[in-house]
Amino acid sequence: MTIQQYKQSLILSLKQRTLCLLIKNGKILLAKKKRGFGEGKWLAGAGGKVEELETLENAIIRETIEEINVTPNNFVRIATLNFYFPYADKPEKWNQQVCVFVSNDWSGEIKESDEILPQWFNFSEIPFDLMWSDAYYWLPDVIKGNVLDADFLFKSNLEVEEYKIKNNFK
Repeated sequence: MTIQQYKQSLILSLKQRTLCLLIKNGKILLAKKKRGFGEGKWLAGAGGKVEELETLENAIIRETIEEINVTPNNFVRIATLNFYFPYADKPEKWNQQVCVFVSNDWSGEIKESDEILPQWFNFSEIPFDLMWSDAYYWLPDVIKGNVLDADFLFKSNLEVEEYKIKNNFK
């Protein structure tokens, strides 16, 4: 099955999620997931579900506060990532659109939560082998400031089967 074939078979829209990347001085704050979806993996920032009637911007602020105790003051949307899981037992629960924001200005002190262990990494030392396999394809471009839209189709083992990335250079 291809991304295009799967997208044509969808009945329900993708669940909305957010992700806030904190980037400063050649480093990125990654978040090790301690429980829930993606447990044990390093994630490319803080984020999560968009609640009913909540804007993406409000969701990114709420999730970043909940997960790492900081409030992003200025953030810019840099990517839209569509994730498709046709082989999951309930794909409608796994399929999601993640709106990625970048911030280099926040207030508060970064702290571990019951869900997230935050840690700074140099760009050259990002542990892609300990992250979702899609990060290898999109995160380097986002770190460079490239705006993009991407689709990822996952195999049953949760590795990327197919991907398409469209760069929308500024």
